[in-house]
This record gives sequence, structure tokens and C-alpha cells, in this order.
Amino acid sequence: MNIGDLIWFFLLFSMVQPLLQRRLLDFTRARRIAMLERMRGSRVILLVHRQEQMRLLGFPLVRYIDINDSEEVLAAIHQTANDVPLDIVLHTPGGLAVASTQIARALSQHPAKVTVFVPHYAMSGGTLIALAADQVVMSPHAILGPIDPQIEGMPAASILRAVARKPVAEVDDKTLVLADLAEKAIAQLRAEAARLLGSHMPPEQANAVATTLSEGRWTHDYPISPDEARDLGLPVGTDMPEEVLELMTLFPAPKQQSAVSWIPGPRQRDVPQPRP
Repeated sequence: MNIGDLIWFFLLFSMVQPLLQRRLLDFTRARRIAMLERMRGSRVILLVHRQEQMRLLGFPLVRYIDINDSEEVLAAIHQTANDVPLDIVLHTPGGLAVASTQIARALSQHPAKVTVFVPHYAMSGGTLIALAADQVVMSPHAILGPIDPQIEGMPAASILRAVARKPVAEVDDKTLVLADLAEKAIAQLRAEAARLLGSHMPPEQANAVATTLSEGRWTHDYPISPDEARDLGLPVGTDMPEEVLELMTLFPAPKQQSAVSWIPGPRQRDVPQPRP
């Protein structure tokens, strides 16, 4: 084999290797999901997004909950028998309100038990989905987030407050239109959250929790811990199955230089050896 053949072989291998790695990763994921389903006697659905930026032809891309996601999740729920529990693993920064609402409604209408697992974070639309669950299992340091709507990248509640501080004559027409949309968006999400929570708590409490999460009390990225979620009245536990955490390792972040370095594996305190 001459040098030219080696170069062509190297180029061919470089093109095929990513495809082979992807196929192997997909196979491993499917096998682990099947194992978890057998262990829990459930349908396991993963909705995993990486908020880190990926680059395609030099353009940064960020994944979030969209209509394609809702179609896939709804298809999985549709193919699940009414007596089979649903286990949803969520790892998402949020996304479209309409897509998140579709998923949440489908989960809330499933007759069997619905459990949402949050290994790391489920913000915004992810939290709305979690409100539909009979049980939410979070890692001890995992977080949920407020579900206050955003209008053109701005918090709806902040738009309303800004408009309220000025005489109407001093507010331009576009801002008034945004304020109208903001008021409607907050009311819609508050009502949707109250409906979802109504199957787990009294109506008065459901309305109060829905208002707290949607009214813009916090910034949109405010981290709601498991303890805070329980204080709100959400059915939250922290007994995260190790199998779910292991499954998350099969969804690695895009390749980039990490700022974190450590040696994977359990670490226990070293016991000093006695001197001879």
C-alpha cells in the first residue's frame, strides 16, 4: 500500500467514523432506555436539550422545546397503553409555550401514573411540563424555573410594569400592543398551570401556585430548588434513580474545551495505612 492509498483510507475513515460513533451511541441509548422500562414497568421518554452552543458552518445553534418535540412526545404517549405509567426525563432550558403546553396536556390526560425526572434542570416550558406530573423527582441540586412568558425576548410582566409607570399618552403604539400581548400571555399561562395543578391540589392552592410561577415575581432564570418546589406544594422528591443519571451520560455536550476537569468514578476517603 503506497502513501496515496493510506491518505485515501485515512480520509474515508475520517468520514465514516462519526457515523459509526453515532450509530453506536443510538444503540446504547436504546438499550439503556429498554432496561429502564423493564425495571420500572413504564414507557420512558427523554426530552433532552443541550443549551450549550453547537456550531454548524460557523453559526451557533441552541436547542429548545419546539413543535417537532411535541409531535414526537405525543406520538410516544399515543402508542402507550392507558395502564402503562409514563416516565419523562427532562433536561431543557424551555422553549415554545404552545409546544410545552401540548406535551403537558397530553401527560395530564394519561390515566396511569406520570413521573417526571429532572437530573439537572427543566426551566420555563420544562417546568410547565413538570406541573402535569403526578410525581417530580429531582436530583438534590437540580432546578426548575418560573413559567412567566417572554414577549420579543422581554419578560411580559416587566413590559406591563414599564407601561404602568408612564401616562398612556407617552407610550408608543408598539409598546402598548406588546403590553396587551403580555397581559394575555400571563393570563393564559396562569390558567394553564392552574388546570394542570388542579389534579394534584385544591383549586385555591393551584391558582396561588400558578400565579406565583407566572406573574414575574422572579427573573426568568431564577433557580427553584427541590425544597422551594416542595414549599410551593409541588409533589417533589429527590430519590433520583442511578439509572437515570447513567442514561444522561449518553447525551454528551457538544465537543469543546471544558473548564471542568476531574477523574470520573466514585471517590472515597483514603484510609491511612499503618506504618510497619
